[in-house]
Amino acid sequence: MCYHKKRTCTHSLLPAVLLLLGQLPKRSGTAADAGRQMLFCVWKMAADREGQALASQGGAGSKKYEERALRHLPAGLGARAECQGKNMKETHKNGGFGSRFGFVLACVGSAVGMGNIWLFPYRIGQNGGAAFLIPYFLFICIFGLVGLSAEFAIGRRARTGTLGSYRYCWESRGKGRLGALLGWIPLMGSLGIAIGYSIIVGWILRALWGSITGQILTEDAADYFAAATGPLGSVPWHCLVIAIAAAMLMFGAVKAIEKVNKVLMPAFFILFAILAVRVALLPGAASGYRFLLVPEWGALLRVDTWVMAMGQAFFSLSITGSGMIVYGTYLSGEEDILHSSVQTAVFDTIAAMLAAFAIMPAVFAFGIEPSSGPPLLFITLPNVFRQIPFGRVFAAFFFLSVAFAGITSLINMFEAVCESWQTRFAIGRKPAVAVCAAITLLVGLMIEEEAKMGAWMDFISIMVVPFGALLGAVSIYFVLGPGQIGQELARGRSAPLPGWFFPLARFVYVPLALVVFILGIVYHGIG
Repeated sequence: MCYHKKRTCTHSLLPAVLLLLGQLPKRSGTAADAGRQMLFCVWKMAADREGQALASQGGAGSKKYEERALRHLPAGLGARAECQGKNMKETHKNGGFGSRFGFVLACVGSAVGMGNIWLFPYRIGQNGGAAFLIPYFLFICIFGLVGLSAEFAIGRRARTGTLGSYRYCWESRGKGRLGALLGWIPLMGSLGIAIGYSIIVGWILRALWGSITGQILTEDAADYFAAATGPLGSVPWHCLVIAIAAAMLMFGAVKAIEKVNKVLMPAFFILFAILAVRVALLPGAASGYRFLLVPEWGALLRVDTWVMAMGQAFFSLSITGSGMIVYGTYLSGEEDILHSSVQTAVFDTIAAMLAAFAIMPAVFAFGIEPSSGPPLLFITLPNVFRQIPFGRVFAAFFFLSVAFAGITSLINMFEAVCESWQTRFAIGRKPAVAVCAAITLLVGLMIEEEAKMGAWMDFISIMVVPFGALLGAVSIYFVLGPGQIGQELARGRSAPLPGWFFPLARFVYVPLALVVFILGIVYHGIG
């Protein structure tokens, strides 16, 4: 069809451009990239003009024509050309990650949290030791490959965070407004967890200061903890945590997130490694290793073992239908999402194992009954450090590393909320962060007492967050569908997606997300 005034025939132009693209070298970092970008622009203009003509005649329009034409690009060039074309015109106002390493560390910073530190070690020992790790690693592989990948991909595809990504998914079915409304559920999950997390990290900073001064080791640990977690018991530390997270986001955006995680996450791993080595030298530490590693194979026949492994893996990776979406928004189109997802899952698992090896052998070395949750962190471990030579130093190391994990997780929760509010309400970054921080503080002050905070976190983590994650899985893999999300996952890859990927995602991962939500209610929490 020739429709231009000068009779330029796009049917002739498009094949010519495709042929030239196919002849360019496939390696990057050379002049071929520049040529590929230029030719892609020519191809895109031709596709747009052809689409306009189709639209004027009741045809598919440029969007569908572009998607159809992309499928005919030579293998590997479609995704790369589309990526380069998009990157030339699409840069998020908050910036983007400068490297895959920075992106992965930021995602690990989001994923590594209290569940890795105060729950995972105890859960291993209570559910079959090394036998527990078999279902745990299985679920980590499933959720990491298709769960994390989905959230990264939709963020990069929509080029916006939670609210915009859900609208994008549902817009494909003509129900964009419904999608935007549904997106508020996981977004409120992120805000709700941030409110509770800011309180907990405030307790951690108070414990860190108590370690430096020696107060937490000279006083009764239970009394120290009770004072910290009473009504308005840690307000200055609570405020300090929120101020730190807000300042990092208000004045640095994505670059600040990347820089902070490049420092704090390696520091977290180094400090926990030092603690694990020191603990290994304690007399009696072998009992802790037996607790963690001696397999009780009969545990694999118990339903609870599989349920707890599934819940631990799901929540450990921070699959919330919100937080990882916003980090995907800032990811370069040249990055392989599947590769980054696997790296995130691997480092998160290493962090959990390090925590286990640093904590449980120390607990058993001094004959203290193992526990989980806040009592493990704030009562059991201070009693352990009190009995170790240079215990004040190691207590400070420990609470500093836990504070790093908490702050990096809190930054992700804040970012998910702030980016969506920036985009939805067309407000500046500083006002968005300020409002988010103010809400987090005001609500947090009302529930700062341990019992109230626990009830709040139970509701958010059992009802809101897993339901938001389920909404995300359904919206990405069934509402938007494999076609578009598959194109996004193919960007940056040198090989096509494995044939098993979408069956695993649609018929294993999505049903498991539903099971996590239901069983969380039945068991009153599984992660």
